[in-house]
Amino acid sequence: MAESDDTSAWVAVVTGASRGAGKGIAVALGQVGATVYVTGRSQQAADSPYGGTIAETADLITRAGGTGIPVVVDHADDAATAELFARVAHDHGRLDILVNNAAKVPPVLPGGFWERPLEAADLIAVGLRSHYVASYHAAPLLIANGRGLLVNTGHYGAVSYHHGPAYGAQKAGADKMAADMAKELRPHNVAAVSIWMGGLDTERARAHLASVRPEARPSTRRESPEFTGRVIAALYGVPDLMTYSGRTLIGAEIGAKLGVTDIDGAAPVSLRSTLGGPPEPHASLR
Repeated sequence: MAESDDTSAWVAVVTGASRGAGKGIAVALGQVGATVYVTGRSQQAADSPYGGTIAETADLITRAGGTGIPVVVDHADDAATAELFARVAHDHGRLDILVNNAAKVPPVLPGGFWERPLEAADLIAVGLRSHYVASYHAAPLLIANGRGLLVNTGHYGAVSYHHGPAYGAQKAGADKMAADMAKELRPHNVAAVSIWMGGLDTERARAHLASVRPEARPSTRRESPEFTGRVIAALYGVPDLMTYSGRTLIGAEIGAKLGVTDIDGAAPVSLRSTLGGPPEPHASLR
């Protein structure tokens, strides 16, 4: 599909969409009429202390105007990921958008990395390696479409300290992975980017803030999880999509450029001045 103006014809996959950022992104894509496959492990609300299931997300997508399709996938299982994309290939034979968001985020604990459970490194398996595996299976479908967008969800922690070495490595790795994939996908008119999100108003964040003394809670406004989905939809709709390929983008900045606002009409603020910005891609990546 060479044209992108018929959003109701878009086919997307959003990984890790039971709750949080993935859920918001998936629902926002549903709001423009897309068919969205949502993956995750949660089938019952009790599966996570933060609630949420892939079926609930799929229902919200459908109620928003799209078509939500829940698929149980443990992204630590390569075979399950392959089956997901085999299903998309069977159903549609192509793919417009892949959003790599699934990540096994460990609890934030005090102490040095050597003092915390070694399971913290699981974020590199489900959150970096799993992005690669999903992209590996999605790439032929994006290429078959004639136009596509691959997105890794990112954060300022790629260049500033946030939650420790495993988190930083995952975020920095996801940025570089998108840049290198963009280099190889460019001849096929498929773009790859990483999009940094700010502090999000998610179920996990609300639970954390509820545990903090009122006077110690930050007063800064948080982005809705849907905002990044709105940015992705707007980005895929621009004629010059390939000019963004290979770049790490700050969601608030690209949102402002494309005229995207949050669900309350506000414009999220870039944190570049306090948390840093993405490095410029090397000439070899062009």
